[in-house]
Amino acid sequence: MPNTCICLPAGLASFHTLWKLNSGSSFCCRHTVVDRADLDWKISCICLSKTPKFDSGVRGSAMEARREAVLLQNEPPVSEREDNDGLSSRNDKSLIGNKSLRESPALSLASSGILLEGAVESLVAEALTWASLHGLLVGDPSAQSSGRTVGVSLVHAPISLLPTPFPEEKYIQAVELAPLFNELVDRVSMDGGFLQEALSRTQKVDSFTARLLDIHSLILQDGVKQDIRLGLHRSDYMVDMPTGDLLQVEFNTISSSFAGLGTLVSQLHSHLTAWIESQSGLLAEKIPENRALNGFAEALALGFKEYGDLSAYVLTVVQQEERNMYDQHWLSFRLYETYGIKTIRKTLAEVDLQAKVLQDGTLVIEEQTIAIVYYRAGYGPSDYPSEAEWRARKLIEQSIAIKCPSISYHLVGTKRIQQELAKPGILERYMRDPVAVSKLRKCFAGLWSLEGDACSSIVDEAIAQPSAFVLKPQREGGGNNVYGDEIREKLTKLKETDGGDGLAAYILMQRIFPVVHNSYFVRGGKCHIRQAISELGIFSAYLRKNSKVILNQHCGYLLRTKASDSNEGGVAAGFAVLDSLYCI
Repeated sequence: MPNTCICLPAGLASFHTLWKLNSGSSFCCRHTVVDRADLDWKISCICLSKTPKFDSGVRGSAMEARREAVLLQNEPPVSEREDNDGLSSRNDKSLIGNKSLRESPALSLASSGILLEGAVESLVAEALTWASLHGLLVGDPSAQSSGRTVGVSLVHAPISLLPTPFPEEKYIQAVELAPLFNELVDRVSMDGGFLQEALSRTQKVDSFTARLLDIHSLILQDGVKQDIRLGLHRSDYMVDMPTGDLLQVEFNTISSSFAGLGTLVSQLHSHLTAWIESQSGLLAEKIPENRALNGFAEALALGFKEYGDLSAYVLTVVQQEERNMYDQHWLSFRLYETYGIKTIRKTLAEVDLQAKVLQDGTLVIEEQTIAIVYYRAGYGPSDYPSEAEWRARKLIEQSIAIKCPSISYHLVGTKRIQQELAKPGILERYMRDPVAVSKLRKCFAGLWSLEGDACSSIVDEAIAQPSAFVLKPQREGGGNNVYGDEIREKLTKLKETDGGDGLAAYILMQRIFPVVHNSYFVRGGKCHIRQAISELGIFSAYLRKNSKVILNQHCGYLLRTKASDSNEGGVAAGFAVLDSLYCI
């Protein structure tokens, strides 16, 4: 490779300084530009104007005030969307000073001058070769059969060419939260009365949540034993630029994707960083080890061992069409390669046709005993197009197979429960350690229930200033949230319909404004520099048998980076890429 690169350490130090500069609560300005002339790094900082106070009883003590981003120029706000993987993107000029991030390079590896055009082309070729040789693959969206037939029409997964700089202290904070959230989910899941009560009003206006609660209620009434509880989770975070806080976007308890491909991307970036280390000054050791794939496989293997039938199988519940099947196959392959455990894949409709529960509670499919049911589907209404799928879900829950997740774990991951746990005093019911409570509460963004007359003031506030909020329904899988002026329209309509009962199907969340940076997006063999935002996901695993906690650990991470001006779509849909961290 020709010597076309320049050293980076000074620039990375500048990036770190920027995070420090903006992390203080007293930082407030109309327009600030950090300029590194030697690397031509510039950034327009997101600014704050005022911090209106809210009732901490509604919001939760984690945040005493909602910081409102204000219009610095007379430009109309542009809406924001969430992609199909739960990654939100920002396209709101109202947050940017008179040198917008669209006009000046963001602080990042892609804008640092670390790679010139010739070096980019060479590195892209190396990245694509590595991805092809190591199984960093998805189904080709242009081929109809790619989501149904294994090995047909494969393309490299959408990736960033270089890792994204991320504050190491925030990464460590997220890692330390993983076992605490695992413990919290498990304890809340055992409080059936709390789950039923907290979701009771949502149940009346949301048929999908109602069906889940019906199954949950049936399991409670029948006294079905759930001696072994297994969770493969992912908690998603963003660093809020105005405050410098690491804030939780959501906690995923079902179908936490990309443990397989996410691990491979980290390995790819370590390879590419080492490839250019002598010219760039980048250090592969700054990319954290990512053992998400091995961690998930280990948790499944330990659960399988506790089930006690070495001839049994793991059932992976899948969608009928899945271009991201190779992420799933990586986990199945690692499970067999390392532990000798076999996996079968079935849709819920196939489970309805082929499965049965024996008198002793054993779940059997095609004469094969199922030890663990691992859900990579079943998290949204589209996965239940008929009664067959609901029968299958109920049948599985009535068996003694280990559910990953159980119906109670699934319900704990809903937006409504996330909001409920942010209320003062709720965490203390389930977490006795005040230090743990403090750590958890610190990462909570502002969350508001829309149930009852007491919440009318926050509804009115969101209608008046929609850019400061996100409106979330009880849905997983992305593409469901409401942003910008559409919040005003949606809330106004809900207030005026059926006495406002429909508001109970939603929660309001403080809108998080992550830093905008430049990134090399590689998709379809082509590379483009895009302004982007990133969301950090922390994988974790939890296993308990009766009162004994067998496993409770952080497994690895996922960074998803998305074009900041994208209104929809995710990694699979063409708007986001798989990424990894470069700790600073």
